[in-house]
Amino acid sequence: MSALPSRIDPAPPTGEPLHLHMPVDVRSLSLAVLALVAVLFALHGAGAFFVPMLLGVMLSYALDPLVDRLQRLRLPRALAAAVLLLGLVGGVGWTGYALSDDASKLLESLPVAAEKVKAAIASRRPGGGSALDQVQKAATQLEQAAESSALVPSTAPPRGITRVVVERPRFNLHDYLWTGTVGLLAMAGAATVVVFIAFFLLAAGDTFRRKLVHLAGPTFAKRRLTVQTLDEIGDQIQRYLLVQVFTSAVVGLTIWLAFTAVGVEHAAVWGVVAFVGDFIPYIGAAVLTTSAGLMSFVQFGSVDMALLVSGIALGVHTLSGNLLMPYLSSRSSRMNPVAVFIGVLAFGWLWGLWGLLLGVPILASAKAVCDRVDGLQPIGELLGA
Repeated sequence: MSALPSRIDPAPPTGEPLHLHMPVDVRSLSLAVLALVAVLFALHGAGAFFVPMLLGVMLSYALDPLVDRLQRLRLPRALAAAVLLLGLVGGVGWTGYALSDDASKLLESLPVAAEKVKAAIASRRPGGGSALDQVQKAATQLEQAAESSALVPSTAPPRGITRVVVERPRFNLHDYLWTGTVGLLAMAGAATVVVFIAFFLLAAGDTFRRKLVHLAGPTFAKRRLTVQTLDEIGDQIQRYLLVQVFTSAVVGLTIWLAFTAVGVEHAAVWGVVAFVGDFIPYIGAAVLTTSAGLMSFVQFGSVDMALLVSGIALGVHTLSGNLLMPYLSSRSSRMNPVAVFIGVLAFGWLWGLWGLLLGVPILASAKAVCDRVDGLQPIGELLGA
């Protein structure tokens, strides 16, 4: 008879907990933690490089099926990729230009909306305002008293003491415009890099895949397994991206039509916000629901209308996330909600808003890779639903 493994204790007496011995290599664990911290800070510092690259890669995966179809119509692959990217850039530019006036009016109404909401909240509180308002009023009075006393000529300072007057710097319109121009140029440059990366990847086709197959090994079995793995990983990533884009488009269109039917101003802008926000799970829906409710309260002056608009936004996102997205996605590409939420927060810390947009596609890609690579399957199981 074989002996029992040494890591399993015999049955303990009644009432005592069962202990499971799991040996931990402290040195290996410490090295892994240090390597993880180093990688995170490297990604954080090199966000200007990784964000455009990842956006270009994701865009190439999403457009690759369309390029393949155009190539079957005897259109050169490079020309098909150029036509698709130019059409996409033109469509985005035309949409931004068509909605620029509504977006400007919506942004200009934000300060007025904040003042109206603040006044409505203050009017519902007894005592003539909140404690914060009283503190602000007292601070304003103290500042006015200090300024009035500074205007009154005082006695001359003692000999050897120099009076210092601090003047506030004036608003420099030139510096403000220069900063905004530099930001716009940087954004345009990053968008250009994304388009070029996607174009080169789409035009290359399966060049990189053939190189990886060649590096996999000399035997036919290894190359065949590599081809199957790469094909399945690519199919899962493309399926997820296409489903996400389609679902976000449905959400944006539904929000636009529903807000138009209710009478919300700038409904098309809210539809675009819903489309973009649907790429950010949980956070995008919360931002849309809150902001749309506040703006509708300012527009209609009614709490019932604000609740109705917020309920529409929340209901559309709920139905999309719980019914439409799981129906269109296969079981293998579904993600664990806890892992998704933590991953979105982590990538948001790394790269800000772009990290929030890229978090879920990166996690889905990582899950697709882990499901097919030996040794990484437990990670794929952890990320899966």
